[in-house]
Amino acid sequence: MNKYLVEFIGTFFLVLTIGFAVLEPGAGPLAPLAIGSALMVMVYAGGHISGAHYNPAVTLAVWLRGRCPARDVTPYMGAQIIGGLLASFMVLFVKGYSSVPPAQPDSISALLVEFLYTFALCYVVLNVATSRNTVGNSFYGLAIGFTVTAGVYSVGAVSGGAFNPAVAVGITVMGLSSLGSIWIFLLGNFLGGALAAATFKFVNPEDT
Repeated sequence: MNKYLVEFIGTFFLVLTIGFAVLEPGAGPLAPLAIGSALMVMVYAGGHISGAHYNPAVTLAVWLRGRCPARDVTPYMGAQIIGGLLASFMVLFVKGYSSVPPAQPDSISALLVEFLYTFALCYVVLNVATSRNTVGNSFYGLAIGFTVTAGVYSVGAVSGGAFNPAVAVGITVMGLSSLGSIWIFLLGNFLGGALAAATFKFVNPEDT
């Protein structure tokens, strides 16, 4: 139960930071840095308890890689989605809905970048947080947080830069993204996570 609570807390503060940093008055051009930093500190805070996924796509990748028991997959994803939802409601309570119309990105472009950067995120997570060759390293949280920072700076204007189905739910509830676009995130994120797991296993056949 403790690890599910940790997944809830980490995802809650990730989505909370996204809402507060992006909705006006927000952090402006520093929003991606705030978001990546929030993920980084939550990864360091909860990594020793739950693995600090905070992302259903990461949970999928870690499960396919063989480092997450099947019995934990659904509870992890449920805790992450609930955390994202409650964070969204908290942001709306404090700031209200955005005065800017929800983003409606180009489907193909957004799907492509969500797939690519979710792949990058999950690939980094698998290598720095699950590989026996990097056990005990002190940089795993920094690497994971900066992957998200780089992704949001690079393609946030294209897709919204979710790379995470729980974040996708959160930004949809907050009115930052249209409901009709949520499939882009779900499909791109889960495909990216699955390919990252397959790639990790291909590149590291001895790391089982």
